[in-house]
Formats: sequence, structure tokens, C-alpha cells
Amino acid sequence: MGRKSSEKRQRKLEAEFITAVVTPPPRRKRWLLVLAAVIAVCAGVAYGAAQYLSRPVEPTILEGDGVRGPKGMVWVPRGEFLMGSDHKLAQRNERPAHKVRVRGFWMDQTHVTNAQFAEFVKATGYVTTAERKPDWETIKVQVAPGTPKPPDSALVPGAMVFVGTDRPVPLDDYSRWWAYTPGADWRHPQGPKSGIDGKDDHPVVQVSYEDAKAFAKWAGKRLPTEAEWEFAARGGLEQATYAWGDEFEPKMLNYWDTKQQPFPVVSPKAGGAAGTSPARTFPPNGYGLYDMTGNAWQWVADWYDSNYFAEQARLKKVIEDPRGPDASYDPYDRGVPIEAPKRVTRGGSFLCNVDYCLSYRPSARRGTDPYNPMSHLGFRLVMDADQWQKK
Repeated sequence: MGRKSSEKRQRKLEAEFITAVVTPPPRRKRWLLVLAAVIAVCAGVAYGAAQYLSRPVEPTILEGDGVRGPKGMVWVPRGEFLMGSDHKLAQRNERPAHKVRVRGFWMDQTHVTNAQFAEFVKATGYVTTAERKPDWETIKVQVAPGTPKPPDSALVPGAMVFVGTDRPVPLDDYSRWWAYTPGADWRHPQGPKSGIDGKDDHPVVQVSYEDAKAFAKWAGKRLPTEAEWEFAARGGLEQATYAWGDEFEPKMLNYWDTKQQPFPVVSPKAGGAAGTSPARTFPPNGYGLYDMTGNAWQWVADWYDSNYFAEQARLKKVIEDPRGPDASYDPYDRGVPIEAPKRVTRGGSFLCNVDYCLSYRPSARRGTDPYNPMSHLGFRLVMDADQWQKK
């Protein structure tokens, strides 16, 4: 019932009550009028309270300062939401929207940065996946059965790098703009001649799922579940198309603007593809989180199953703190075994655009080989309330 119909009904009830009390004997008239006044006041208070409680509640941003919460993290309160999307832009693996409830948790306010990852490497001596010689046993599960083992000379440390094209090309084969690049790693995201000098506050990229887990263990944190990540990315907005609302706003994120440059054409004048931007360049969402969409993809904890949302929706109940499927399943990735190991990645990156990738939406998801570092893929971490209390 709308506000106008509620007010009309209230006036009608008051009129009927007054009509009933204005004609009784004089000795009853006074106390009935008093009763009418009391009822009217109570009704007004109740109506006002209902209107107040029906207003959207703005999330309260609580930043940890090392005393009342872990420094560099913000509190994401427990809540229930519709996970996934039935929007016209939603892909098959995002459908259908289904009810999920998550507990409260602390989340990194930004991606883990180059400076933070450098501190971890300095303290532990950790060597990332991209800096090690590739292992054929982990590679062969990601390629078509019967694929011959490459010669040892080809198994050299490196990672996947976006190289772009020099002219527009059909967008049906990503191998045209991606290449395995020897010498690419977190210190050299675009290859051995690139670097991260002056980019301490940029998201660290070229880190695998295994690298992210190693950092999390050192930091006393963990990767978020897919449900936690999406709930946090929405920032308190139920089923909004983007992290800030329903209308696309270029000023809100780092993405590929096809009006300026067609994807995946690299401009020679720009010296290569547009890359990551510093943390906090763009406005935060309702929970105070930066770059939940755009800038760099983010690893999350769950195995990737392209049909997982449909399976959850069939349960027809609110799912409590889902932890994802038990294994990977993706029949839609051409040339890759349907049960090849994949972990969920979320949020899109600086390469996402309207012509090829619309993954700068909170519901967008994909699966990625956990041993496959890429030049547009990073991570952020979470911490449970009891973890912080123990610290």
C-alpha cells in the first residue's frame, strides 16, 4: 500500500470514529473525545515510525585503526542479500539471483599493493609461481587430453601478459591479445623490461592463487569466499547493476573506454595498454571499500562451477555462509577439460569494456587456473572477528 492510500485510509478511519462519538449523550461526550484524540496521536506516531523504518539505511563505515579493528581493513556487517543477478547484462554463470546470508567480517580496504607484497617477500624469501620453472603436471590438467609435453627449453619462468593488437581484430580468440611472456612476474608485470618503480600503491598483479594464499597465511588473514566478496562489493545496495548504483559512471572505476581506444588495440603513443591505477584513485563503495570492480581482478577462495548459482537456487532457502562447490566444473571454456581446476576470480579489471568484457559488475564471475598469474589479476583479504580478537 502506498503512502497516499495509507493516509486516505487513516483519514477515513478517523472520520468514522468522530461520526460515532459526536452524537452520544453529553455525559459520555467528553471522555470519548479524549479517547479519539489519544487514538489519533498514536496512529500518527505509528505511521511516522513506519515511514522512518522503511527508509534505506546507509551503511556505517568502520575503519580499523589497529585498536578497534585491524589497520587497513573495514568492517562488513552481517546481512542477507540476493547473490547473482537476473539483469539483462548477466551471463549464464551469474543466474539466477538467490538468497544468501553471511556473517560480519573485516576486509582489506584496497587490493594488496606492491609495497605490501614486497614486505612479505622480504620477510619470508617467498618465490612466486611466475618466478619458478613451470611444472608440466600442473599444466597438463588445463589443456586438451593428448597434448604433448613441450620441450624443457620452453618451460621457463614467466606469466601471461596482455600484449594487445595493432589493429582491430575479431573478439573470438583471446590468444590474439594475450601471450605467455618469459620473465614476467610481480616485479615485472608486463615482461622483463617493465617494472613497478613509483607504483608502491598499485595493486600487486602477476600473483597466482597459491601466491595469494601464501601471503594470507603470513598476514594472518584469508581469501574471501565468493559470497563474502559479492556482499562486500555491493556495499549495501540490493541488486544494483554496479557497485555504486544502476547507471554506469566512468568516473567510478578504472576500465577500458572503447570510445577512446577500441579493444584490444594498443596505442603506440601510450606505450602499451592502460594499466592499474593507484589504490584509492576512485570513490569507495558503501562499506568504504575501494576498487571492488575495475582496476584488477581478485582471487577468492571458492572452486569455480559455472552452474553453481543454479544449484544453490534450487534449494529454495536462504543459504548460510556458502563456501562454494567441492570441485571445479566448466563446460563452456573451449579447449579446456570441463573439470580442470579453477578458482573464482571477481571484479573485472582495467581491460574490461562494453565490447568484450562487462565484468565490472558485482555479480560478474569467472574461473581461473589457480597456477596462472596474469598482468591484470591481484587479490585482497578478509579477517574474521574472532581472528582479530585473538590478535
